[in-house]
Amino acid sequence: MDSKIKQISGRGIPLVGDDIDTDRIIPARFLKAITFDGLGEGAFIDDRTALKGEHPFDQPQYQGANVLIVNRNFGCGSSREHAPQAIAKWGIQALIGESFAEIFLGNCVAIGIPCVTAEAAIVKQLQELVAANPQAAVTINLETLQVQIGDFTAPVLINEGSRNMFVSGSWDACGQLVANAENIRETAAKLPYIGWGKLAS
Repeated sequence: MDSKIKQISGRGIPLVGDDIDTDRIIPARFLKAITFDGLGEGAFIDDRTALKGEHPFDQPQYQGANVLIVNRNFGCGSSREHAPQAIAKWGIQALIGESFAEIFLGNCVAIGIPCVTAEAAIVKQLQELVAANPQAAVTINLETLQVQIGDFTAPVLINEGSRNMFVSGSWDACGQLVANAENIRETAAKLPYIGWGKLAS
């Protein structure tokens, strides 16, 4: 399976507001879930309930969208990995924002969701373009570091280390461990302080 992520294409969904924290993304009561399955239904559930169908995640024109366009300090608050998992289970494959909380950003990278940043004016324009035409194609290119919506193209940024991991496919640490299981066993067997044979049996 190729885990390289060089480009994400689809449709956008604008979520306007600064400092949207992880408790708003997925409330704490959902953290008792044993797996992440089904978390997508709980994404932004309290905000969605309060807005009675007017939240972007409930509006029909954004169903099936896969690029979330947010503002400043998105994902702040607790370090719960359930937040990016809930967004991913809803169907989001990439985020564009002014800035992201550091731990949220790291959790996104770990599950293969690029988070790119752009200047506030560009983010606002992207949100407005998607709101005006929800069916418009949105493309994020991690090689050229550009986002395109229709005829509009703008520069985006991503940490170079994260960018290299996505483009090379090395973001998936678990996948790498599974793929290299035999090499890991051989190396571990040579280490005197790891009782690999005992663990294996």
